[in-house]
Amino acid sequence: MKGKFSHILVCLALAVLINALPARAKVVSEPGPGISVPVTYYKLPNGLKVVLSQEHSAPLVTVAVYYNIGFRIEPRDRTGFAHLFEHLMFQGSKNLGKMEFIRLVEGNGGVLNGSTRFDFTNYFAVVPAHKTETILWAEADRMRGLDITQDNLTNQQGVVGNEVKVNVLNQPYGTFPWIDLPMAAFQNWYNSHNFYGDLHDIEAATLTDAKSFAAKYYQPQNAVLVVAGDFDEAAVKGWVQKYFANIPSQKPDAFPDLTEPRQEQERTVTRVDNLAKKPALGFGYQMPKRGTPEYYAMGLLDQILIQGEDSMLYQELVKKKNYASGINGGINYLGNMFNYNGPMLLACDLIHDDKFSPQEILASADSVIAQVQDKPVDQAVIDRAIVKLRSGLYDTMTQFGGFGRADLLASFALFDDKPDNINEIEANFRKVTPKLLQKTAQEYLRKTNRTVVILTVSKSNPAAQGGAQ
Repeated sequence: MKGKFSHILVCLALAVLINALPARAKVVSEPGPGISVPVTYYKLPNGLKVVLSQEHSAPLVTVAVYYNIGFRIEPRDRTGFAHLFEHLMFQGSKNLGKMEFIRLVEGNGGVLNGSTRFDFTNYFAVVPAHKTETILWAEADRMRGLDITQDNLTNQQGVVGNEVKVNVLNQPYGTFPWIDLPMAAFQNWYNSHNFYGDLHDIEAATLTDAKSFAAKYYQPQNAVLVVAGDFDEAAVKGWVQKYFANIPSQKPDAFPDLTEPRQEQERTVTRVDNLAKKPALGFGYQMPKRGTPEYYAMGLLDQILIQGEDSMLYQELVKKKNYASGINGGINYLGNMFNYNGPMLLACDLIHDDKFSPQEILASADSVIAQVQDKPVDQAVIDRAIVKLRSGLYDTMTQFGGFGRADLLASFALFDDKPDNINEIEANFRKVTPKLLQKTAQEYLRKTNRTVVILTVSKSNPAAQGGAQ
């Protein structure tokens, strides 16, 4: 769901509330070396996590609300429901009618969006700094009283159903590889179902389902609010207290078990894409647990093997062997290696010329991976990977007027209860040694931890004949 906001001026006297910071507040003002982001973190009595991060280079503020519900834990017989509900969040609330939230932001020169990911659904707006209070009021309004009606539900079932038809069912490579690989790699239903949603499940959703979903997941104890950018902290604390503190909360249901068994056998899935012009190959390896030393080692292996034209797999598969014009991949196709919380893959994919077989391409990839398994890489290789990663992080934090920074802060608050982990990212990568990198490659890049998806073209597709580009 893409959206944008407009404006409603809320002129309220907040002097009494300016200093109403709850007792549990924690301020981190002196981060360590490397990335340095100011972080203030506290929780309201209703359980809402609040992260404030000032940055005064431009008169903009990002307001983001992340709910701890994504594709992964949606109801078993309601695939696509998390995405459907994301759409419902723009259909009106107690004081804002249908689509008025979007007009509110856009009318004030702001931009907004919402998305459903593996482990969260997020909503954010980037607005001129003097409209911060307005957007906080609007976000609180829909958290408190979303307008869930049968008309809105029916309407958005049609919208989401059309998205499935346009973006997946009638699109070449529509599920490749972001749905195909997890479905093939994981055994736990929560990690391996069709995240975009089965049309039958989407159409079967009821008004009771929607209201129950809201009560379970769209409430303060299951959310984090991030305000990042050019704002006065005391004023924002007062507005957060005024608009969010009295929203009732309830303890959400216990999260399901998302664990996966250790993969002991390579898995291969082959399917025909009737719309594709060229065959494609995707392969992925189950990741170590998030936050472990091996997790950070895999982050560096991602940089060394996949990211950029200097990466080892690009040099081998594209420059040397000419299998394809490029490769894609990394950790988490729907974000980055920090904004997920369950089982994940380090994956690589390419659309290749049909004169090359998947087995030939995989053999070449294996020869590259063997190089980081058979002996430790030079420290210079790790240092270069850290430079690439650091550059990417700074780019991420400044994207969309500061949304990238808000995304990292929200993820660390939501999953770790520690948003100031943002300031430890670089230090954690610098702890990775050549020995740890080699050991991680041996354990996690082994063939028996790999899943392969082979996509072939239909012989009846005219566009696939004659090597169409």
